[in-house]
Amino acid sequence: MGFFSKLKKVWQSPEDIAQQALDDYKRERGLDALPEPVAPEAAPDSSVKTGSLPTAPAGQDWQTGLTLALRQAEPRLSQWLTIITEGVDEKSPLLWERLAFLFKALGAPETEAREFISRFETWLDEMGYQSVADFKSELQFRLALALELEDEEDERDRLFLKLSDGIAKTREQITKRIDGLLSAHSSLNDDFWDEFEEILIMADVGMEAAGQLMDNLKARARKAGTDDPEDFKEILRQELEEIFRLPPRIEAVNPPEVLMMVGVNGVGKTTTIAKLAYRAQLQGRKVLIAAGDTFRAAAIEQLEVWAGRIGAGFFAKAEGSDPAAVAYEAMDKAVSEGYDLLLLDTAGRLHTKVNLMEELKKVQRVLGKKHPGAPHRCILVIDATTGQNALAQTKLFNEAVGLDEIILTKLDGTAKGGVVVAVTLQNKLPITFVGLGEKMEDLRPFNGKDFAKALLT
Repeated sequence: MGFFSKLKKVWQSPEDIAQQALDDYKRERGLDALPEPVAPEAAPDSSVKTGSLPTAPAGQDWQTGLTLALRQAEPRLSQWLTIITEGVDEKSPLLWERLAFLFKALGAPETEAREFISRFETWLDEMGYQSVADFKSELQFRLALALELEDEEDERDRLFLKLSDGIAKTREQITKRIDGLLSAHSSLNDDFWDEFEEILIMADVGMEAAGQLMDNLKARARKAGTDDPEDFKEILRQELEEIFRLPPRIEAVNPPEVLMMVGVNGVGKTTTIAKLAYRAQLQGRKVLIAAGDTFRAAAIEQLEVWAGRIGAGFFAKAEGSDPAAVAYEAMDKAVSEGYDLLLLDTAGRLHTKVNLMEELKKVQRVLGKKHPGAPHRCILVIDATTGQNALAQTKLFNEAVGLDEIILTKLDGTAKGGVVVAVTLQNKLPITFVGLGEKMEDLRPFNGKDFAKALLT
């Protein structure tokens, strides 16, 4: 949606936003000043206390009170949503009116604000949600995506808690054992490093990656001039942050951007495609999903259902069609119909099947001929619960098609989260998203600093 870029410009100026809303309020009513609030004689101090949210003053109409409350609030999405949902327990016309008022205060074009609200209403009807408590998280997620505010403090905090919960079993495997190791040693000697290597291997980091990580940590400790176990966690945190540092992404110059999704069967590739499409749609992009897995009719049907559910475009050919032909015709459709993003599914295949890997190369060539530069990103989807097998998959897919990034699914609830370190360290490929649950909002951007903090806290 076009208005969200405008919202970003004013996001850090809540007083200006609220003042504009007040001006609109006065102009619409022909007032020179706002009406004075009517309050009881013994009304409590209405100033905002630290740690509390402003509320609408008593005696004013809801628009005036809402505007004043928004003016006093910190510019945080969670606080703004709490204010506009105050006293509204279920979905209702009042809630949509308040949300529309918030958009108006932010300067959003009315037609685009209505579209956002309409899409959200439709989603609520499909899901059967009534209580605000059940869907407030989803509303905040959609607004954060649309506003490109996933790095905003509240969103980072929400993601950190979810990530921390998701890797609890991995943390149990690594951090508690590290704590025991640190208490048992007075220096970072050979015995310390031998025991630390065992901890890494038990957490599915693997022999090669464990050795590489230890070499890096030893070098970092020498550079810091420390042999004290008390400094070890900080050294490890710094090293993990460095390992997960994402390279700058070069966006596609000429739309549509083309993402080619690869991976073995059963890793969650199809649902990951749907979640990526969902995110892109919320960010205002026109998305086409192409069913390049022509070996299974069920795969085509599943993608079509997902596309319909999230409102994305869909392209497929008959079961057994040439996947390269699907890619070519989907590319043609994406270009001619003005799509911003093409997500191409490919058949799940064993990484050991040479002929099927060659087929992927053919699809790549066809895409590049039809749309120079495509595919702009080749993304491998791997399952965190498979541990060391994920390493073998990454190596062979990378050799075959030249991967650009990795999406790691099913990270929640696995004790094999050490594979995150191994995959990144050995292949020098960025992990861009992680799956932390079944919901659409559970595919979240991967942040190395947050992962290191969640793992070692």
